[in-house]
Amino acid sequence: MTDLSRFPITKKWPAQHPDRLQLYSLPTPNGVKISIALEELGLPYEPHLVSFQTDDQFSPEFLSLNPNNKIPAILDPDGPGGQPLPLFESGAILVYLAEKTGRLMPQDPARRYETLQWVMFQMGGIGPMFGQVGFFHKFAGKDFEDKRPRDRYLNESKRLLGVLEQRVTGRDWIMGDDYTIADIAIWPWVNNLVGFYGAGDLVGFSEFKEVQRVLAAFLAREAVKRGLNIPARPAG
Repeated sequence: MTDLSRFPITKKWPAQHPDRLQLYSLPTPNGVKISIALEELGLPYEPHLVSFQTDDQFSPEFLSLNPNNKIPAILDPDGPGGQPLPLFESGAILVYLAEKTGRLMPQDPARRYETLQWVMFQMGGIGPMFGQVGFFHKFAGKDFEDKRPRDRYLNESKRLLGVLEQRVTGRDWIMGDDYTIADIAIWPWVNNLVGFYGAGDLVGFSEFKEVQRVLAAFLAREAVKRGLNIPARPAG
């Protein structure tokens, strides 16, 4: 049996199945990228809830795996060379899982890099901008009388949705016929923007018909339905 005891994170979140990939996460847009990818790939894994309510992300055990105190993070007992691999940053984890399995990433080098550019598009644009819209629309920022900070992120989010609209027009997915990690990176954030953040009217989401179409197709996937709720939040 694989021994993961040298990793301090397993003291706080013991591995019941140490031969499986260990996922430390929360069902946020970044977190569900990895649970959805794992569900799509059918890889055996064991999810562990990192609760923000109890500041789990700041615990010494979690920081030993991710010094940046953000979810998600993984510990793969069967990493390169058969050695355990700890890894954080959702984009890096998506690339790792795709390369580990040879799936969700085109094999053609040119299309592989094209896929990666859209993953980076999410990481550098959609994630940060949509997240700031959420702060100013749903959370503490909504109380600010000066709406210029909100509008700065709002206008950029509309522009990014326009880029997406153009990209998926005439395509099933970001990369055309191929469903890839680019879709798994992007669509949870779009879903969160109009769902949890409730910013659909604010960004004029009804105008982006092609984005709506592909988002609906994404949410209809069985692996996505499962992954959006992993790790399960405590009842009540």
